[in-house]
Amino acid sequence: MQARMKNPALMVPEAMTALQAFGASIHQSNLSPKTLELVHLRASQINGCSVCVDGHVRIAKKAGETDERLFAVAAWRDTPYFNEAERAALALTEALTRISDRPDPVPDDIWNEAARNYDEDELANLLLAIANINVWNRLNVATRQLAGLWKP
Repeated sequence: MQARMKNPALMVPEAMTALQAFGASIHQSNLSPKTLELVHLRASQINGCSVCVDGHVRIAKKAGETDERLFAVAAWRDTPYFNEAERAALALTEALTRISDRPDPVPDDIWNEAARNYDEDELANLLLAIANINVWNRLNVATRQLAGLWKP
């Protein structure tokens, strides 16, 4: 497999600067780094972004995440490894990543569970984190970027 082109963010320095600043602002929030990586991994799995699945597993491991939980992210509903807040974040991630899959993309039950587990600032950062990883996924998938080249 070969990439179609360089990642567009690498070709437009202003875009890369903006995307990196966007990501950095999210990581300065009170959200758990492990939760952020679970969100990044789940959206990347849904979107088929091999670059981000590979890279965010590496970042999660550095943050102390276990193999057991990483292996179970795709089946998070059916495993005992995630707490209520993480489950709410994963449900919100799936809803926002799959917004065209249902008439009410983010139903009240998913929103209310996220709002119950996160204060408004955390929820704002969670929404931004989900949007951010979806941008990266779309850039990587469209241009067929190769997994393993980005080693965070």
